Amino acid sequence: MSVGQGAAIFGCAGTRLLPEEREFFRDADPLGFILFARNVEDPRQVRRLTAELREAVGRDALVLVDQEGGRVQRLRAPHWREWTPPLDMVDGAGSVEAAERVMRLRASVIAAELADVGIDTNCIPTLDVIRPETHPFLMNRCYGGDPETVARIGRAVAEGLMAGGVLPVMKHMPGHGLSHVDTHHDLPTVAVSHGELTAVDFAPFRALNDLPMAMTAHLVFAALDGERPATQSPRMIRVIREEIGFQGLLMSDDLNMQALAGTLADRTARTIAAGVDIALHCKGDMAEMVSVAGAAGVMGPEALARAKAAVAARQPVTLDVQAALAELAHG
Repeated sequence: MSVGQGAAIFGCAGTRLLPEEREFFRDADPLGFILFARNVEDPRQVRRLTAELREAVGRDALVLVDQEGGRVQRLRAPHWREWTPPLDMVDGAGSVEAAERVMRLRASVIAAELADVGIDTNCIPTLDVIRPETHPFLMNRCYGGDPETVARIGRAVAEGLMAGGVLPVMKHMPGHGLSHVDTHHDLPTVAVSHGELTAVDFAPFRALNDLPMAMTAHLVFAALDGERPATQSPRMIRVIREEIGFQGLLMSDDLNMQALAGTLADRTARTIAAGVDIALHCKGDMAEMVSVAGAAGVMGPEALARAKAAVAARQPVTLDVQAALAELAHG
């Protein structure tokens, strides 16, 4: 399975690939790309852009998006369905069993919409366990406050995506639910014990540790490493690999978030040195991408093997979209 050698995933500036972006991506050879609202107009345009991105690197590269539903949804009406925030849909289902069924169907329809325009990877399920102090930026993007429920619904979401031909990326590992600030702007510190983290926050990720891809959290877990956010902490990456047992491809959350300190080159180098496989840079700024690519370098043998396994996990669509929609409409 052919994959890019560069240990990065990049955004792009607009709705068409610029000549300088094409040249940079060809040389940097990133694992894949991520799209945002700035890259989206209508289905025809998105199909053209995803094709251009893959043509730039000469292979069937991963193309990611955050299509959670609710506030975090990059493809929106009138061309795509508007989805209720995940927590609202879970709470409205009436039972865990009903929520599993509805969220599996919902994920399968989202996947079909994404696959139709050349997007093959969605950054869900969100496996953070909510608490009363969970920051509003995250709260209704999650599935609940009970680890077992979160794991069950997360599994259903992942299965729905895969049935629709789209890879899941679970986030934010090893757990973002205790964040009381928005990591786009500040670095939160979690002060609970290792035991509580293991029993609650780590538990959904441990239950889904067989999934192919995951994204890290920009949080300091004081009980384990009081100095560095998980994304840049060798200790926390060992927790992810050994205690949680995740052996799949591990990518950072966006390195432009202000929870991280230093230049982008510094942030990238610390992230890769900690043991994260892939640096994620979303902004689409050329100078910044050059800096990140230089600091990320190429994947080592272990990261490359995990990347190949993740790409190989893509499945053909096994979904009857109209039947899924009909079932979803009946609740």
